[in-house]
Amino acid sequence: MSQHPLYGLALALAAALLIAPDTLFMRLSGMNGVQMMAWRGLLTGLAMGCAWILLSRDRAGDLRALVTPLGGLAVLCQAVNALFFVLGIAMAPVAVVLFAVATVPIWSAILGAVFLGDSVGRATAMTCAVVLSGIGLSVFAGGEGDGSGSAVLGAACGLAVSVSLAGSFTVYRADRSLPILLTIGLGATLSGCVGWLLAEDLAAAPLRMAAIAFTGLVILPVSFFLLSLASRYTEAANVSLFLLLETVLGPLLVWAVIGEPVPPLSLLGGAVVVAALAVYLNHRRRKARESSA
Repeated sequence: MSQHPLYGLALALAAALLIAPDTLFMRLSGMNGVQMMAWRGLLTGLAMGCAWILLSRDRAGDLRALVTPLGGLAVLCQAVNALFFVLGIAMAPVAVVLFAVATVPIWSAILGAVFLGDSVGRATAMTCAVVLSGIGLSVFAGGEGDGSGSAVLGAACGLAVSVSLAGSFTVYRADRSLPILLTIGLGATLSGCVGWLLAEDLAAAPLRMAAIAFTGLVILPVSFFLLSLASRYTEAANVSLFLLLETVLGPLLVWAVIGEPVPPLSLLGGAVVVAALAVYLNHRRRKARESSA
């Protein structure tokens, strides 16, 4: 089965469908930003750490790679990603945050050009302009979130997440010996410790605790494992295309279950973002195939 040409696509699809309700369970937890940061970060770190212990074939080599400048940078990128994603979801509409997070491929291309010498053509610049205009439209229509912040701050957090994720991908490309599971786990743990120090009260009702535990122990570890596995069997552009499903399905699930509204203009901005990224990723996939032919 692993040799079938659709195997990698099936893994990417499964990961995208699994991670789609992540923001819904975060909302269902009813926790504020620092509470979610603490519990989600520490639980994700625990799950990723256990996965690394079980799956690593060279733990000593992983630890040596970790205590390098690039290893520390990878952990820092993962910590920033985990921290700002939670804060964004806590203070702003889910749709606005996810639309901003969806720009990871653009930032990956830009950082790859700056630090790894990748070529960036007109397609990247044009897509960046269109995507940012779509995010701007979503922010303009987004209004206030469920927390104390606004759509503007939520979009800012989402962009911080996308840049940090792109940064981690760039670091992993620069040093392929870095242990992905371990760096993600340590980054999540670091963000969890920050939340633990800042939270005034970490107590939560059992059902609310179950919701955030499901995101930290199941959704994130399993989806990241499937994504890592998928990247071995299909192009990165294919994986990114499937991840756009979260951008579409996440806000719809939150609206369907708890009634968080998504203004029409925000939907239009999100459609602009998703369409532009889909065209861009398909363009990169064709170029990759032409260069390898």
